[in-house]
Amino acid sequence: MSGLKRDHQGNEKQKPHEGARKTVPVVRNEYTPMFEQFRNELDHHHERREKIVKASRDITALSKKIIFALQRVRKIQQDLPNDIKKDMEARLDQISKLLASIARETQGINRYRYSNNLSCMEELVEALTFAHYLRTQSLVSYDELSAEIESLAQRGATPEDDAVVKAQPDANMPEITPSESSQATAGTVEDPVVSITVQDYIYGVFDLTGEMMRFATTSTALTRSLATADGDDASARPRTILQDMQDLRSFVEMLPQSKGRSWTQKLQVLRQSVRKVELIGYGMVVRGGERAKGWVPDAEVDADPDE
Repeated sequence: MSGLKRDHQGNEKQKPHEGARKTVPVVRNEYTPMFEQFRNELDHHHERREKIVKASRDITALSKKIIFALQRVRKIQQDLPNDIKKDMEARLDQISKLLASIARETQGINRYRYSNNLSCMEELVEALTFAHYLRTQSLVSYDELSAEIESLAQRGATPEDDAVVKAQPDANMPEITPSESSQATAGTVEDPVVSITVQDYIYGVFDLTGEMMRFATTSTALTRSLATADGDDASARPRTILQDMQDLRSFVEMLPQSKGRSWTQKLQVLRQSVRKVELIGYGMVVRGGERAKGWVPDAEVDADPDE
């Protein structure tokens, strides 16, 4: 015997690849259209999310490059050098196109639905607030920054994109009820923009202190003094970057404190950044004359013992 397998009736069983593939009949009922609609909505959801994730990754990388370029600045409360300004504008042009590409996917409730996938907004806020601080030695407000980012998305939109929006007004967009459409503004459907949330702004300001700490460390090593604005009035004592960071820490600590993990971690990093700059300032005042130009703080000696 060759070891053939037979069924209970004694007939020879066929191997799966030898027999014809069994087809399962499609049974439709009154619930089938409902589940097909669920399937389509899930497909659109995954497509939107993948598109947002890819754009967010690129925006994050471009924002980091802007920050790296801004770290080459040596004086605050002055206009940015031409080479850094050109580099920044080139990066912002690329960011504007990326924002415009995902503007329709982040309207209405989708802005919060994909909030975790839009982590790039915190990095963009950090880059723009850092640039504003270097130019003016002040913190840009939420309203001003929100308008600036919305204008970036509008600047990146092309006439071809507008034609697609008008030709396919409901592609990848959630259905808008008549009550919602009556409350929609002109920049919501016809000319969509990407907005930032209050959380994006606050978390971006948290991260800003880390860049201020790095800028203060570099400036101190090169100039043997904390970064200050060049004031024309010699009698007026210029504000240092350390005072700005201390004020920023005080303002943040006066806010209603969140018990979320991200808030706690970012607040701890903010305090550590301020502490590091304070140690640099104390070292310059107490032993500044004993150290040669180009000295940088010793991480083992001047590090915070609580870290």
